[in-house]
Amino acid sequence: MSAYNYPLIIKQLLITPLIQYAHREIVYRDRLRLSYREFGERIGRLGSALTDLGVTQGQTVAVMDWDSHRYLECFFAIPMLGCVLQTVNIRLSPEQILYTLNHARADVILCNSEFLPLLLGLLPHLQTARQYICIDDDGRVPDGVAWRGEYETLLAAADPHHAFPDFDENTRATTFYTTGTTGLPKGVFYSHRQIVLHTLMVLAIGQLRDTDVYMPMTPMFHVHAWGFPYAAVVRGIRQVYPGRYAPDLLVELFLKEQVTFSHCVPTIMRMFLAAADGVDLRGWRVILGGSALPRALARTLLDRGVNACAGYGMSETGPLATLSLLTPELADGGERELTYRCRAGRPGPLVDLRVVDADGTRLPHDGQSAGEVVMRSPWLTQGYTDNPVASAQLWEGGWLHTGDIGTIDAHGFLAITDRIKDVVKTGGEWVSSLDLEDIIGTHESVAEVAVIGVPDATWGERPLAFVVLVPAAAPDAGALQAHIMRRVQAGEISKYAVPERIEFVDMIPKTSVGKIDKKLLRQNYAKARR
Repeated sequence: MSAYNYPLIIKQLLITPLIQYAHREIVYRDRLRLSYREFGERIGRLGSALTDLGVTQGQTVAVMDWDSHRYLECFFAIPMLGCVLQTVNIRLSPEQILYTLNHARADVILCNSEFLPLLLGLLPHLQTARQYICIDDDGRVPDGVAWRGEYETLLAAADPHHAFPDFDENTRATTFYTTGTTGLPKGVFYSHRQIVLHTLMVLAIGQLRDTDVYMPMTPMFHVHAWGFPYAAVVRGIRQVYPGRYAPDLLVELFLKEQVTFSHCVPTIMRMFLAAADGVDLRGWRVILGGSALPRALARTLLDRGVNACAGYGMSETGPLATLSLLTPELADGGERELTYRCRAGRPGPLVDLRVVDADGTRLPHDGQSAGEVVMRSPWLTQGYTDNPVASAQLWEGGWLHTGDIGTIDAHGFLAITDRIKDVVKTGGEWVSSLDLEDIIGTHESVAEVAVIGVPDATWGERPLAFVVLVPAAAPDAGALQAHIMRRVQAGEISKYAVPERIEFVDMIPKTSVGKIDKKLLRQNYAKARR
């Protein structure tokens, strides 16, 4: 009866680092350095300050900030109070941000002063938010909002030894909103138990080492920056938070702090590489996810000494589900290794992942049989907030449906061949837009490419490629088509995959988290055809 039940709640993630790594640093831009001991005290102060403002268990506290030590403190203090941390995607449209705040029933909003114009526009329409805390790097508090205080001032007056309670490990800890192909953003949520278990899985496969210097290049508002900040804290490694992403600053911090581990989407990596021309990147380990890792980008990274691999997951999966960690027999240094580095990889511990046909039958691990990727694990979101229809679709048959098509080979490696909605169905043949993008992207004149299916009176659909050229390259659709035809002749892709049309563009639209926005590409194409 006297045994401690030890609930799996977020405060337990602090036990080891605050004892064993108290002297290590957390760095914010070029402005601030904290020891883990100070970090722990600031978590206590934030919990104390919010409690003094009347914040109680079950309330939702929303955060609108760039990647910072403050955000990391919020990752802990807010859910440790028994409250729900809402990480607000500040790159959504104002209308979408308003919807997410009202739908999540945010009670308190912590807002960086850089977003003041946005907040002022939202204020008359916020339905539940009643308290606002100002965040400003220089401690300034702008007029226009009935602030309850400035972040640092509130922390300075609060108790660093605030006692956080125990509670049920299934208590909701965080929520955020993901945008799909149709409709309003959907609320994804996670419990304390799910976050703790996902953190342990990241520690098991995520490659974090005791001597690492970690700098995230994935926004903290997006699925807890893939869960790595929690894992980095548990591991007690030095962390570097860059604030708002600016390529030159990222490179400066990389060099100054001697960063060894990061993660990002391919778009951000291309921006970094453009700013890091001539910089020695050897020894840097990077996980790339959010979209397929293009073969050409992987080759560039490996040539520059970066240990790059792909990871796979989605907002609803925690997110990390697989990682392309190579076994010795696959690390041959050649094209085979490159192929496997670009694949989604093998599932982490406790991830039951399979590909299934339309009837839900499990397909063999032969590298050829393609089906929808479905999975189970203890940290997958249980549904969408107040959206029973979408939740039922997500979990049809008791498996989480990813909407991705993939194969699994004899080594257990998952390869994503396309999104179900992005497959080009032409003349009875299915063409993978990802395969076609990968082939086009290896041409020396191509900086970036996106492929969509467009209506065709004869074939139903045909692939259309949008291409951004490298500087000084001349648009030459014929050369790109010939480049694809060579892969057709080698038997690597169907002849139906060769697009009759290639559009050369200055930029390809991206989502709020840096993925190629094929939904917008299709919409823009449809509008242009009217």
